[in-house]
Amino acid sequence: MTILNQTIGKLVAKNYKTADVFLKNGIDFCCGGNISIEEAAKKNNINTNKLVSELETAMISRDVESDLINRLNPAELIDHIIEHHHTFVRENLETIPPYLAKLADVHGANHHELIEIEHLFGEAITAFKQHLKDEEEILFPYVKELAVALDTGILPEKKNFKSIEDVIENMHDEHDGEGERFRTISKLTNNYTLPPEGCNTYRVGLEKLKAFEKDLHRHVHLENNILFPKALELEKKLIN
Repeated sequence: MTILNQTIGKLVAKNYKTADVFLKNGIDFCCGGNISIEEAAKKNNINTNKLVSELETAMISRDVESDLINRLNPAELIDHIIEHHHTFVRENLETIPPYLAKLADVHGANHHELIEIEHLFGEAITAFKQHLKDEEEILFPYVKELAVALDTGILPEKKNFKSIEDVIENMHDEHDGEGERFRTISKLTNNYTLPPEGCNTYRVGLEKLKAFEKDLHRHVHLENNILFPKALELEKKLIN
């Protein structure tokens, strides 16, 4: 299979260094990772030869972290996501708002976008709290039970949902929503660029928002492109 025929998600799962190439070219690799490289190039009006060349260059060196992630079983991957990404999200949902409130108060008169950003992040707080709760209390435990069920051949009981496909589809939709929200925040901040009159609080606030979006990309990628397909495959094996 050539690079052009591979899906974005599978390529990034093999080597996360390709994610930088997709980001640079404005291609969504986490929420939009289910289309081929060729489709993505056409959709984004990008020269396919140029894109392939950039991806091949990125893949010259191995990505050790991707190698490690791909060796994790679903239960281990879930623990990794919770420990590294859910923890990061929860910490930043607490630490970022004071910066945004201060920026809106001090600089909002000259930078009206800061008021909108504070509002957008407030919406993200509500959405993330429910999203993480649903994953940790509903989807993730079921996926772990599926892994155990491979030994018994008995499907675990579905609690509070009819189909794992429905749950995963809902998670995809919520990931899409947060991806769009942070694309808006990035645009409003001119890709987190500090204005000439920006103070140290302004700088740190933008850096924290940028780090949050960067982690979101990796977090969503691990779920959409690696964990969720593994979960669906697990259930398929048990049903068949």
